[in-house]
This record gives sequence, C-alpha cells and structure tokens, in this order.
Amino acid sequence: MRAVGVVLMSALVLSGAALPKKGPLPVARPDAVQGEQPTPTPKPAAPQRKPQASDQKNLNVGAGKDLPPGWKDDSLREEAILTIEKEDPKAYASCLAALKDLGSTFAETARVDDGKGCGIDKPIRVSSVLPGVALEPEGMMRCETALALARWVNETAAPAAKAAFGADSRLSALNQASTYVCRLRNNAATGKISEHARGNAVDIASFTLADGKTIEIQPRDEDGTLAGAFQRAVTASGCLYFTTVLDPGSDAAHETHLHFDVIERKNGYRYCR
Repeated sequence: MRAVGVVLMSALVLSGAALPKKGPLPVARPDAVQGEQPTPTPKPAAPQRKPQASDQKNLNVGAGKDLPPGWKDDSLREEAILTIEKEDPKAYASCLAALKDLGSTFAETARVDDGKGCGIDKPIRVSSVLPGVALEPEGMMRCETALALARWVNETAAPAAKAAFGADSRLSALNQASTYVCRLRNNAATGKISEHARGNAVDIASFTLADGKTIEIQPRDEDGTLAGAFQRAVTASGCLYFTTVLDPGSDAAHETHLHFDVIERKNGYRYCR
C-alpha cells in the first residue's frame, strides 16, 4: 500500500509540472454600438390636483391651540351669506289650516327682512295659542313654530297643568320672553344667527292658570313640588314637538325660560337639554 501512495504522489507532481504558467485571458469587450444601450423611460409627472374646499378647513385644524380661552373657529371662516328661507306654498297653506282647526288666534303679516339673514318670508302674529290660552305678549313667528307650540299646549302642557294643579285648573296664558328678534345666539356679539332671527323659536318664561297662579320657569331639577314636576314634564314633552328644547339646566343663558325651536337637522335629530 505504501508503494501505491508513492506512485500516486509522483503522478500528481508530474501532471502539475505540465500545466501552463498563465491561464487563458478573457476576450476583450467590443465597443458599444450607438443606440444599442436602452434609454430609461422618463418618470411621468404627477397629475396636478385641483384645490378642494376642505383644504382650508384642514389648514385650520389645531390653529386655535395658542389662542386665548373662549376662542371659536368662527373667526377663521368667512361670514356665510345668509338668506331668508322661502316658505313652500302648499306646506304653508296646510299649516294655516291646521292652526285654525286648533282654534289659535293669529294674523298673517307682511314679509320681514332685517338684513344679515334676519327675517321671515310669511310671518304670522299669534295672540292666543288655543281658545282661552293667550300668548302674552303676542308674538311674531313662522306658522310651523306656532303650530308646534299649539300642539304642545293642547296635547301635553294643558293636561299636565290639570294633573299637577287639579282637574279644575287650566292654563290661561303662556308668558313669552322672546319670539322673532334679529340677533345672534344667546345675544352674543359673534357667532351663529339665532333661530329667533328666523322666526323658528319661542321662549316661555312662565305659565298662568285661570285662578291667577303663575308657574315661573326656574332651575327645578331637584324641586319636589308639583310645580317642579309640572315643569319637568312639559320640558320633556317639548322634544316631541320641537327639534330643540333648552331648559334652566342647559346653561346660564336659559335659567329663566324654556327655549323651543323648529330648526331642521339631518336625519331628524333633536337636541333636548
């Protein structure tokens, strides 16, 4: 076996001696032919995006972080151009007929336009909500507002008064604090226009019974008297007839009256506080 190993080693040495000193060289690269190299396709320019109305709103997000307390983003937006909404003739005629059927006393009056969106296309002056139930003093509003008020008194406020103060008790007057008036919400210097300025709202300050007793609107969430129960009942029921109901518990601006309005919201949403 040792002899075989010697023979193999000798063969390897002899074969290595026969190898050339230099290996084969690579073939030279031919010169590039003009036009054979691919030209990169230019990247198309991004399409120009048209400015959107929401862009300015997005710029305003967070813009009030360094502004003083009480600041509202109304100051960043241009004042909207407000117009008086026109009444639909058929709906208006139907409303007048329903109001007459309930026995309300009212008179149609001339169109009101006080500028800045304040006004009523077809106003009416209401002197009594129902027979024997006066509106003191008389108030100007849209027919839709008057009809909601009449239905609320007829179906809930008047029966609640009898339940609270006796079967012989009846409402003789609703004492209002405000109907149509051209102003901003809560009598503020800036902000959105009030629904009073559109004829959509009425504020009730107190109720008068036939015996002369007056039930004034005041904070009554914890009032255990029948007057407190009456106020809470008529306030809650108001949301069945009006789209906004604000009572003394809603904020300081409504501590002495009930605010009712018929503003139209998306999906029939109602705001009652």
